[in-house]
Amino acid sequence: MAMLETLEKFYEKKYKYLFFIPLIILILSLVYLSLFASEHGEIVKTDVSLRGGLSATVYVDSPVDINSLDYFLKENLGDDVLVRSLVALEGSRNGIIIETSAADAKTLEQLLEEHFGFDLNEENFFTQETGSRLGKNFYGQMIRALLIAFLLMSIVVFFTFRSFVPSLAVVFSAFFDLTVTLTVINLLGMRISAAGISALILLVSYSVDTDVLLTTRMLKRRGEGKLFERVLGAFKTGMTMTLTAFGAVLIGYFLSTSAVLKEIFLIIAIGLVIDIVATYAMNAGILWIYMKRKYHE
Repeated sequence: MAMLETLEKFYEKKYKYLFFIPLIILILSLVYLSLFASEHGEIVKTDVSLRGGLSATVYVDSPVDINSLDYFLKENLGDDVLVRSLVALEGSRNGIIIETSAADAKTLEQLLEEHFGFDLNEENFFTQETGSRLGKNFYGQMIRALLIAFLLMSIVVFFTFRSFVPSLAVVFSAFFDLTVTLTVINLLGMRISAAGISALILLVSYSVDTDVLLTTRMLKRRGEGKLFERVLGAFKTGMTMTLTAFGAVLIGYFLSTSAVLKEIFLIIAIGLVIDIVATYAMNAGILWIYMKRKYHE
């Protein structure tokens, strides 16, 4: 009981700081994404499935020095090259995925044959090409889907709580989660695919879940204990949900051999960590101020 009172007194004094820290992070993220967009023409780097280009898969019998291959290809094709390794299962061949929009399949095949020192054929070399117009159209559709999902989520939240400030806090926290996640993706040097945008849509929905849980406890259950007790109860439940989901996607990331699944799991894992800050610092701070002023709790 004494521990609970100590935590409550601490939160009473520090809740404004807990709100302003994520607010500063959000502002820095928006500035970074603006600078990134002005330099690259988009807020996040995309792979060939979204911008158009060539994706090639090569299978070899011996391990490949990825760094050496990456350097060789960039020396011949420029910086628009992404080289990734496929995790080899026991008894299988080593695989490499190469993505670029700076060469056609024949040119890339010749460069790889020069680097590896043997001929490639239809058994160890596979290519898939996406037209730039098709890739950009698909990218535009995915972005629209993300914006529509965010808009519909906002409408449902406002309809549920019928109060401007708590509803805005939920939407604002989801926006924080999405924006900071995109910033981290860029800082890690990732290229996002259609699967990655799908992961961002899933992340928005999960962020809303934890925010709605917190808002419901604080706003609609005013007769169930003190304000801080309701916040703490929502925190315990929400953290159980988040840590369970984080553990699941982390296991999936390390056990999966699919590059697509790894991308999805990594984006969700990043977003789950950021969602903790968004929900229990930013959203909780806004709601705390609102409840104190409106209901004098």
